[in-house]
Amino acid sequence: MSDVRGYEATGEGRGEEATFGDFFALLKPRVMSLVVFTALVGLLVAPQPVHPVVGLAAILFIAVGGGASGALNMWWDADIDRLMRRTQKRPIPAGKLTEGDALALGIALSGLSVLMLFLVAGPVAAGLLAFTIFFYVVIYTMWLKRLTPQNIVIGGAAGAFPPMIGWAVATGGISLESVLM
Repeated sequence: MSDVRGYEATGEGRGEEATFGDFFALLKPRVMSLVVFTALVGLLVAPQPVHPVVGLAAILFIAVGGGASGALNMWWDADIDRLMRRTQKRPIPAGKLTEGDALALGIALSGLSVLMLFLVAGPVAAGLLAFTIFFYVVIYTMWLKRLTPQNIVIGGAAGAFPPMIGWAVATGGISLESVLM
């Protein structure tokens, strides 16, 4: 049996019952909190007010999108996470979850977050969220991270998008001000 990347499945994972905390850890909550904070800043400094329910829902869906990116990052990096002391206790290398769990959660939350943000805030905010997830997972995680030590500098652009998403929630668009944030 092999997974979607062609590596032989090891049979590792799920030695004991996975907990909610194991799945939550896949979302990289510390990184997710930074995404939420910067998106909130973009939302609050935008020149147009947002209904509080729309704002709260949008921030929730942006957080879910950030968490989805974290889960997909842990899925892709499971092989190197097993080797690094700093990452060996993450849910996949620790044997609490499988790579398939992370992939399924990441894909489901990505789709859900983009769809729900589209319904709540419109196509620009949802498109920016989709692009941010793509950039973090494909450009940073799958490509730059293993290619160059400058990965964090270039890949850091993914962290610049949440304020623009927050701005787009409020205004329905992108402006020079949101790009400069």
